[in-house]
Amino acid sequence: MLNAPTTIVAVSTAAGNGGIGVVRLSGPRSLEISQAICSANITPRHAGLHNFIHPNHNIIDQGIALYFPKPNSFTGEDVVELQAHGSPIVLKQLVAACVERGAIIAEPGEFTKRAYLNNKIDLMQAEAVIDLINASTEAAAKSAIHSLSGKFSFKINDLLNELVELRMYVEACLDFPEEDIDFITQGNVKEKLNKLTITMHSIIESAHQGKLLREGIDVVLVGQPNVGKSSLLNQLAGEERAIVTEIAGTTRDSISTHMSFHGVPVNIVDTAGLRDTDDQVEKMGIKKTWQSLETAHIALFLVEAGQGITQYEKTILERLPPDISKIWVFNKIDLLKISPSCVSSPEGAHIYLSAKTGEGVELLIDQIVANISGPSLRDDNQNIFMARDRHLVALTQVKKSLTNATLHIDAAEIVAEELTRAQLSLSSITGEFSPDDLLGEIFSQFCIGK
Repeated sequence: MLNAPTTIVAVSTAAGNGGIGVVRLSGPRSLEISQAICSANITPRHAGLHNFIHPNHNIIDQGIALYFPKPNSFTGEDVVELQAHGSPIVLKQLVAACVERGAIIAEPGEFTKRAYLNNKIDLMQAEAVIDLINASTEAAAKSAIHSLSGKFSFKINDLLNELVELRMYVEACLDFPEEDIDFITQGNVKEKLNKLTITMHSIIESAHQGKLLREGIDVVLVGQPNVGKSSLLNQLAGEERAIVTEIAGTTRDSISTHMSFHGVPVNIVDTAGLRDTDDQVEKMGIKKTWQSLETAHIALFLVEAGQGITQYEKTILERLPPDISKIWVFNKIDLLKISPSCVSSPEGAHIYLSAKTGEGVELLIDQIVANISGPSLRDDNQNIFMARDRHLVALTQVKKSLTNATLHIDAAEIVAEELTRAQLSLSSITGEFSPDDLLGEIFSQFCIGK
């Protein structure tokens, strides 16, 4: 438990004008400081109406004070919330009055950090707080709530308990080398390792899906100049985001547009057409196109339906990263009088549409989501948690350790060592073992007041 000697204060509501603004205090002097500001006694867990009084005896505002005694509060400390009118000036005065009475301004994320240090939440739940605040889609918000409620911490901890139990058994085998018993076989160690590995596969898949919900799918439009990339971007966005002309090379720089398809955040980049040119500005745009393709999840290849795939597209294919997904979009079907359709192909789905009329665009949206995500991402998201790179690194290390343990099943010393490594990696996710610099990096991403 954290026994912080200081009492922190900050505005907890968003910046700007609003109907209500909240100033939050946490720490041993929260009640004392708030009581000095309020016009009457503050009753625990009772919403009382007060005049908020400045140390110079002037009334700052009239509002409500709520007191949550430790340990039954968000931070595990004494917490007081002063709810005033949402004027930035009023809230600034309230904070200043608290500071003058002995509080200090909170650091970014310090309230949530104190909740973590006081074992009110684990590190994964703490990260879910900011993921919920920053959620850009309903699906992302739902997954963040799952993580915040501890659902996926329970899943990690269940796996961790099984892993620790197996490690303790293997280490016990090492303590009795003189016994003529095959402890590995008798204890079904190999079967238990296989079970843990299967569970890890499922968790890693959920983590990858959660990372997509958190960061979005990166899609890059690729095609010859004037093939309709900007028109398609405008159709997908539902508004004019890019300039459309019949002049080749109109798009000279990358245009990134953020949108949501079936609850999945998607970042679509309309790029400069890849071609030989003497225009220095256009050359810079083409360079950015290649840079975008290096990190994209999906490449949308636009071709004219009446012309099909040419040597131009085949040349680009040779330079693409091997793991990028590909969708072929055959545009301008309105000129050929054919209906929109989706056709499966070994080199990627073929979508026939018209970027001009919008026919077939929904087929493309469905394919974008299906091409990169599993069924769980498109359904109810019950098995997805909002994952970060550090989670995936740790989970990958656990999987590696379990694989090594299985490969050396006849060497109990190696099995025990690999299970210990897996335990430490898994514990780092929930924060049971976390260095201070990692905590500083995580909580520095929070806004002040949270």
